[in-house]
Amino acid sequence: MAAQKGKDLLLKIHNGTTYVTVAGLRSRRIAFNAELVDITHAESVDRWRELLAGAGVRRASLSGRGLFKDGASDALVRQQFFDGVIGNCQVAVPDFGTITGLFQIASLEFAGEHNGEVTFDIALESAGSLTFVAA
Repeated sequence: MAAQKGKDLLLKIHNGTTYVTVAGLRSRRIAFNAELVDITHAESVDRWRELLAGAGVRRASLSGRGLFKDGASDALVRQQFFDGVIGNCQVAVPDFGTITGLFQIASLEFAGEHNGEVTFDIALESAGSLTFVAA
């Protein structure tokens, strides 16, 4: 995969009709994690750790930082957070593909400097299986 523009990594939240890009994000990140299940025992060869394949819980975390730019996406983010909604989200990774699934907004933070704009940080956690479609 060749170098890609960071601005092309998009976070979208479904509003009931269509996917809405979360506007104003200056940075975005998606991380995939899997818990390991250790099955090492007294007879493990040379005491090397053994793992149980496919047994751990998998999850994805989305995060972003930006500024308010678009009223519709700002309102959607705030409403989903305060309602505790588990909503359908989509992440487009350029030249990689699209990840779609259920996520819940785990945190929403606001910050502002005296001589600057109000910014926000958002973090979402997966709440079900994810699908991947290659680009």
